Amino acid sequence: MIKFTIITLFQEAIEPYLKSSMMWKATEKGLAEFDFVNLREFGLGPHKSVDDTPYGGGDGMLLRCEPVFAAIESVKAKDPDTKVILPTPVGELWTQKMAREFAFHSGLRPASHYIILCPHYEGYDERILSIVDYKVSLGKYVLTGGELPALIMIDSIVRLIPGVLGGEQSAEIESFSEGDNLEYPQYTRPEDFRGMKVPEVLLSGNHGEIARWREKHSGRVEIK
Repeated sequence: MIKFTIITLFQEAIEPYLKSSMMWKATEKGLAEFDFVNLREFGLGPHKSVDDTPYGGGDGMLLRCEPVFAAIESVKAKDPDTKVILPTPVGELWTQKMAREFAFHSGLRPASHYIILCPHYEGYDERILSIVDYKVSLGKYVLTGGELPALIMIDSIVRLIPGVLGGEQSAEIESFSEGDNLEYPQYTRPEDFRGMKVPEVLLSGNHGEIARWREKHSGRVEIK
């Protein structure tokens, strides 16, 4: 089983998705567990402040060290082996290969419990990186917070766990399962929709020809 503890100011933005579809199925089967920590509970002062203005000036607010460290340490006090993931533009680009490493707890990603810290505001105090194990970027763009990246990472990991999707090969032959490969085009009924017809080879029942057609149209270089 894999567990995610999400540190966020906006649990309500994440929770509905994790309680639906395949994520709900994963929790029902005991394959995944999701927990939340409200960063505000570790805020400072009467207003539970978690941010402040940056030294040196500049627009926006930064997450402060104190509440973030306290929130993470509250989780690690119960599970010291927990690893911390931070969505950040300076991180390693998220790929299907990385998702697979997390899903199967490989030597590179050995843990089964991960904290995902969802940054907000203009950013975070740089010293927070000292307690982060994995810095992850979803691309060359900026979002208002870390909640969407957290959901994307969780979804891409959990769906790979055997028993979540259903079909044994569902996650093995899809796009990016082997680097930059693209999955072959797929069709279902009807055979002819507004003049757009399903390729005849897929209707032939010839599994060898179908396999070759799929290989040819999958985006892979070699055709066997």
